[in-house]
Amino acid sequence: MCSHLREIVENLEEQDKVLLEAMKRAAVDYCKRKTGLEDLDGYEDITIAVLCVVSDMWDNRSATGSRTGVNKTVDTILGMHSVNLLPTPEVV
Repeated sequence: MCSHLREIVENLEEQDKVLLEAMKRAAVDYCKRKTGLEDLDGYEDITIAVLCVVSDMWDNRSATGSRTGVNKTVDTILGMHSVNLLPTPEVV
């Protein structure tokens, strides 16, 4: 993860390491909720989506919320695996 962020883990303060772990958990949770998948381990491309989400969080950690765009890479990858938008027998 640090390599993707172009950070050297040894140069990070402990609070930054804790923040990165929280961002990783949040990114994984985001991907799970966006796709409806419970287990992401079988999807290597979702790793890229998680890294992109973490990178966005890391780069914008001091932003005031002026960014409104959706990361197209994340949106495309997660859209390919989305199962929570499909109708279920209970809905039909």
